[in-house]
Amino acid sequence: MNRITLLALGLGFCLTAQAADPITLGLNYPRTGSYKEEGLAQMRGALLAIDEINEAGGVLGRPLRLISRNTASRPEKAVANVDKMADEGVAMLFGGVSSAVAIAASKRAKERGLLYFGTLTYSNDTTGKDGHRYMFRECNNAWMSARVLGQYLNDKMPGKTYFYITSDYTWGHTSESSLRQATGTVDQNKHQGVKTAFPGARLSDYRAALEKAANSGAEVLVLVLFGEDMVRAMRIADELDLNKKMQIAVPNLTQSMVELAGPDIMRGVLGTEPWTWRVPELEGSERGKAFVRDFGERYQTHPSSSAASAYSIVYQWADAATRAKSIGSEQVITALENHSYSLLKDQQQWREFDHQNVQTVYAIQVKPREEVLKDRFKQDYFEIVHRLSGEQAAPSLAEWQEERRAGGQPARLQ
Repeated sequence: MNRITLLALGLGFCLTAQAADPITLGLNYPRTGSYKEEGLAQMRGALLAIDEINEAGGVLGRPLRLISRNTASRPEKAVANVDKMADEGVAMLFGGVSSAVAIAASKRAKERGLLYFGTLTYSNDTTGKDGHRYMFRECNNAWMSARVLGQYLNDKMPGKTYFYITSDYTWGHTSESSLRQATGTVDQNKHQGVKTAFPGARLSDYRAALEKAANSGAEVLVLVLFGEDMVRAMRIADELDLNKKMQIAVPNLTQSMVELAGPDIMRGVLGTEPWTWRVPELEGSERGKAFVRDFGERYQTHPSSSAASAYSIVYQWADAATRAKSIGSEQVITALENHSYSLLKDQQQWREFDHQNVQTVYAIQVKPREEVLKDRFKQDYFEIVHRLSGEQAAPSLAEWQEERRAGGQPARLQ
């Protein structure tokens, strides 16, 4: 075969690959609002994964492409986005930071015959009473966060009095309830709490709640707040010196939240994460280390758990479609259920009965500012102080079925 023939064959292969219809994935994420920083991280993680997969030949011989819509962390907007992207022919949908958004959008996706992967949606309800066959949750749930954080608090600060300031929606409710159970602080007369509006809480709302906490005599302040809501509250807590007088805990703490508030204000705050950019070193994940390196080179920042979640979802959907030899939702569901894999950390599994991703979770504490600044991006925020395997952290089948019964739902996903 001569050189001209080889060139012609090569050109023909390239033209065929380029001519293949792309597979469209839909990202439903907050581009504006209190959670927009986490939304940006999801977009970056998804784009990196899609570029890598396309460079390796795509999925089933077809390239991937991404379309997106802004939820502004509002459920009704997220549902409308599902219809728009379904009409544009997406093969699956993913994203979200608010659990209320993920739950509402996933139910609409089911009606349209589309899988929905939740990125940052920590409410127990997402794969609990509101779970269904077309929803898969990549991150941990509130109970998993509560177990790892509760174990650490019980060991280091036994018998303390707590005060809870909680965002008034499904994630806040289930996160507070789970941590109260895990820490034995269910007596609300002794361990008081305040709810703040979501969305739309004002600075005056946070100040009033924090002043009540300051006067309560509590030794542990739990801020069940997320994104810019947590940042606003922490700035007021700093003004009141509460971060010096009380141990502050934020059940779901992320890189961007610390970055926005500043490490001086956040120093010593406890929280949990399913992943940090330090986790691949801890778990010996070469693929995870490569992700941290490549993300850093591309965006000049370390990847957050939000970025890692979106990146992992794209790869896991692509892997399931490849194994199923189909992008059909039913075939991909079958390929995902009970599938175990290692990607950016140690082993994870998509559990069949609830579609919860069972994985190791970590209790973290914000490092002193001088330690943070030693990092090349000045983002070495977290010390991992405790870890818990997914099997130890995740609710059991019996616990999940009880949750479903209490919510008036069938004992199997429908």
